[in-house]
Amino acid sequence: MTRRQLIQAMAAVAATSASPLVFSAQTLKIGYVSPQTGPLAAFGEADRWVIDQMNTVFKNGVEVDGTKYAVEIILKDSQSSPNRAGEVANDLILEDEVALVLTAGTPETANPVSDACELNEVPCVSSVVPWQPWFFGRQGNPETGFNWTYHMFWGLEDVIGAYIDGWETLPTNKSVGGLFPNDADGNAWGDKELGFPKPLAEKGYTITDPGRFQSGAQDFSSQIAAFKRDNVEIVTGVVIPPDAKTFLTQAKQQGFNPKAITLGKALLFPSAIEALGDLGDGLSTEVWWSPYHPFKSSLTGQSAGALAKAYEESTNKQWTQPIGFAHALFEVAANTLKRSKSLKPADIRDAVAATRMESIIGPVQWGGAGPFKNVSKTPLVLGQWKKGKQYPYELFIVNNDQAKEIPVNGKFEVME
Repeated sequence: MTRRQLIQAMAAVAATSASPLVFSAQTLKIGYVSPQTGPLAAFGEADRWVIDQMNTVFKNGVEVDGTKYAVEIILKDSQSSPNRAGEVANDLILEDEVALVLTAGTPETANPVSDACELNEVPCVSSVVPWQPWFFGRQGNPETGFNWTYHMFWGLEDVIGAYIDGWETLPTNKSVGGLFPNDADGNAWGDKELGFPKPLAEKGYTITDPGRFQSGAQDFSSQIAAFKRDNVEIVTGVVIPPDAKTFLTQAKQQGFNPKAITLGKALLFPSAIEALGDLGDGLSTEVWWSPYHPFKSSLTGQSAGALAKAYEESTNKQWTQPIGFAHALFEVAANTLKRSKSLKPADIRDAVAATRMESIIGPVQWGGAGPFKNVSKTPLVLGQWKKGKQYPYELFIVNNDQAKEIPVNGKFEVME
């Protein structure tokens, strides 16, 4: 008897029995794609730990339309490469036949995975990409949106607001230098209409944008020279960790010492800050999740603080922001599957679209709370790295004007 025949036979027996089928012979597969290796690996550093936790959470399976299914989570490494991300997404869909795909970790991973799911008509939930690079970077149509792919994260308007709110508290000349690479994030952040330039001008700031560069650049002398020429006192942008280290090292060598360096992507993680040594002191970045966020898990009941503590105690590593969003992706998956009418892709997709829930990252809701039906926005605040008590450097929340529900526990200070 083949596996398919066995399943059909069990279903037939269940149909004629007074007792419902309690546990299906089938396994429900959830695919997860993130950068485990390569220059963006810090975004996926906590994923295996989160998946281990989820394996415990799902050890008794999940119930879909009255039937329990065993759960298998399949983790795939995008290797920080868009091409690889698309390949492994297709493997999950066509070979592993997953019911749902989850993905996170910059446009280089989330966008091609989302595209593969859209093309193959498989439901997908993504995160850890500002919504503009995710939506417009995939040529999304604001009038129609996407059919199979849903996203939860903040937008450029939030990070721009958080950065400016912080800078407004510092004594500066309002001269900003931009580091925008030639990639989905850099082109979005540096866009004259959708990115930083227009809101900065409206607030009385001037911006020096030396132009796009390729990630992995070894020489930032031209950018530094332009910033020194224009007396730049604030540097911002969105770069990978190796580029941040190269820029910061060369800036120090060339005598360029701005009052604030506020960068996205590169300065999010403790490992990246530790690798900078003394250069890390006083750097600032956005904070999308922390132990101080006032939210709890719908799966485990853990507060944000308890989840971060559990990670630190079991890994002997400092908490990192993606923990919360990786956990939340599985919260959405569990909530979706429990509400789905069946394991048919369209039913799961419809359940995703109808999501209204509280999670470890805050409220998640599609179809009303975001700019488009496929986007659910999450809160954002500003953080600054300072010398800590438990770890060499710790991330303090220094401005919460964009999300007052998240408490401040530090003061934004000029870099020395």
